Amino acid sequence: MKMNWGTGLAIWLALFIVFILYFVIRISTEDKYDYDLVTEEYYQKEMIFQQEFDAEENANSLEGSITGEKIAEGWMLTFPKNIDYTKIKGTVFLYRPSNKNLDFQLPLELTSEKLLIPDKRLLAGRWNTIVKWSYEGEAYLYKRKIVY
Repeated sequence: MKMNWGTGLAIWLALFIVFILYFVIRISTEDKYDYDLVTEEYYQKEMIFQQEFDAEENANSLEGSITGEKIAEGWMLTFPKNIDYTKIKGTVFLYRPSNKNLDFQLPLELTSEKLLIPDKRLLAGRWNTIVKWSYEGEAYLYKRKIVY
């Protein structure tokens, strides 16, 4: 049987569609291609945006701000020296945009103006750091993206 160009074009088109469908199904079913949302409660988080904005402004108005640096033992957060660290209350939240299973939260329990996030908790890659803290009744917020 002799094939004409129309039959060849139809076969090629069918194979191309099968090829594309294979990749769509593969990406939607394999766990290694599973990308999580940055936050599950997006709309609830949007409602408190103004409070977070005000807390960030408070943090920016301080003389000095929280600094972070990588050291051998992990990630070191240093709070401003001009405030009494014993009055600081809050939490440190680290999350991986690529895998929500690696997210974790630590309470702020300072024994000095420095807080160490242990190396064993951080895998190499990008992390978002959010420190929500209060000092003398005022709310503060520190957000940074780090590559560990």
